Formats: sequence, structure tokens, C-alpha cells
Amino acid sequence: MKIFSATFEKQLFDNSQQKALPAETVMIQSNSYVRSIPVVLSGSMRVMREDVDGREILLYYIKAGESCIMSFLAGIHEDTSKVKLVVEENSEVLMLPIAKASEWIKVYPEWAEFIFKLYHKRFEELLDVINAVAFQNLDDRIVSLLKRKASVYGSNEFSITHQQLAEELGTTREVISRLLKQLEKQDLITLSRNKITLNTRL
Repeated sequence: MKIFSATFEKQLFDNSQQKALPAETVMIQSNSYVRSIPVVLSGSMRVMREDVDGREILLYYIKAGESCIMSFLAGIHEDTSKVKLVVEENSEVLMLPIAKASEWIKVYPEWAEFIFKLYHKRFEELLDVINAVAFQNLDDRIVSLLKRKASVYGSNEFSITHQQLAEELGTTREVISRLLKQLEKQDLITLSRNKITLNTRL
């Protein structure tokens, strides 16, 4: 991983378990205890917040070279996770024990900087989610989410169901389907079976 020195990278790999995870694998369930944190080598993950009725909303994505700060915070405080972590696309991850992740904050400045930068980035992304829910129309939120997915996948075309979009935006599939059809009529997107293409002028 180019973000770390060779010395620390060796520590990271020597003390972690490397895993290959298929898309839609649930890495961490809400209200479960966190024993290790994932450092993503390739692929991506999504972090979801669930309410008591099981409804979900997307908080942010984790891409290669990143980790889940919410999992880290829950782990070092021996608390349950307040989020659900799901593999977005096939991924390779390092599972780092919480004890090591916490210990290295005091030992390796580059690890501490990595954690603090992640915290700052996720805080800004959570503010964006709050602003979107409070001030944006749902069709604008759909377009924003699709742009984020395009960035994650590195492509304007990606596979996703209307149900998954509904879950990530905290609404119903019927509402999403109706709004997607409107966006297609506006030539903002192109729909095909379980696939959406963002048109280039976006």
C-alpha cells in the first residue's frame, strides 16, 4: 500500500489476516462488537445506518487504501457498532485486530495521521448526508448517489437494483423506480436490467 512506509506496511501485513470477500458480504452487523477493522486493499464497501424497523440509509463508501473509522471507534471503546458494513464490490481486505490498531496510534505517527484523516473525511461525508436528507429533493439525492457510485466503480455504467438504491436512500423501491423513469426521460440516465448508466453530460 503506497500510503504507508515499507516498514509500517510490513507491520500491517504481518499482524493482519488477508481475506477475499465477494460483493454483498456483511462484514459488520449493527449492534455487534468489533474485534478487527478492515483495511481495504482492492474493491469497495458501503457503510449503512439501520433504524429499529430495519430501514437503512447509506452513510459513505470505503475505497481501496481506506478503512472504517466507525468500526475503529466502536472497537477501541469496546462498544457495539452503530453501523452496518457491507462489501459493495468484490474486495481484498486486511483484517487488523483492534488491539494493534489502537496500540499503533501511539507508536506509528503515519498510522495516527491515517486514522485522523479518515475521521475528518467521514465527518464531512456525514454532514453531506445530513444536508441531503434535510434540504435536497429525492431525485437530486438519487443523482448525487449515482455520481458517488460512478466514482467508486470508476465507470458511468454499473449494476444496481432499484431495491438497493431504495435501501441506500432510505425510501421504497416504488418511489425509486418512478423517479428513475423521470430521470431517464430527462436524458440524465439510461436504464437497463439491473444496470444504470450516467450519461456523459453529467
